[in-house]
Amino acid sequence: MSIKVEDVSKRFITKHSDTETLSRVNIEFKPGEFICILGPSGCGKSTLLNIIAGLEEATSGRVTLNGKQVTGPGPDRVVMFQEAALFPWLNVIDNVEFGMKMAGVAPAQRRERALKYLKMVHLTKFQHAFIHELSGGMRQRVALARALTFDSEVLLMDEPFAALDSQTKMLLQIELQQIWLETKKTILFVTHNVEEATILADRVVVMSANPGGIKKEFQIQVARPRQPGNVDLAYLMNNIMQELKTEVEKVAKAEYDNDWNIQKNPVLPSINDNLGSGV
Repeated sequence: MSIKVEDVSKRFITKHSDTETLSRVNIEFKPGEFICILGPSGCGKSTLLNIIAGLEEATSGRVTLNGKQVTGPGPDRVVMFQEAALFPWLNVIDNVEFGMKMAGVAPAQRRERALKYLKMVHLTKFQHAFIHELSGGMRQRVALARALTFDSEVLLMDEPFAALDSQTKMLLQIELQQIWLETKKTILFVTHNVEEATILADRVVVMSANPGGIKKEFQIQVARPRQPGNVDLAYLMNNIMQELKTEVEKVAKAEYDNDWNIQKNPVLPSINDNLGSGV
């Protein structure tokens, strides 16, 4: 499904403030693409995703899907958030079936579809387990299986792996690539993690600091499946980091005290620092 964002701006107006979060965003996503959206905190990544999902309304501009304007949520788009948002009183397979049940899908059909996607995320042997019995990574896989059961053409993912440990995140990144190759869905994936973006995406979109806009796009033409530590991605990661760094600095200068600067606050220690005799 082709998605087109045309001159989209978003303002949040309250009694005490008028904040422009997005400013004249223009971008197009091709059918079957895997896109990662990167940017500093507060640049409007999630807001843009929510506007595409139809969960929020743009102040100006429009979003179209296959030429038809988005005016609200629809079955052609499904959203997966950072929190799994599963029902603790239901077991795994009932959680996966829940959306289909609300949509009126026949019991036999929804059970067949739920098992299909539980198999895809390798959780069939836990289908009768309850949510408190699962790890964080397993819960996200249940949420992913539930999202896939809608058979929507577009999957919108808002930092779904952000709260997971690095080992679990790595496994899910590999798994998601395989699911994307099998389902051919258009995936828009919001993340703060440059390595994650380059591992997953066909195209990485870097957004500028608030108000958010499209700063630069990077094509990731590296064979799949990709894994952390892939040397072919290192050069691309460095280029993306350079673009992102200037936007992160803008946010820091606006939020930190006036005496802050990145030179005085290095990420890595100086060679003159005493790191201890055991180093």
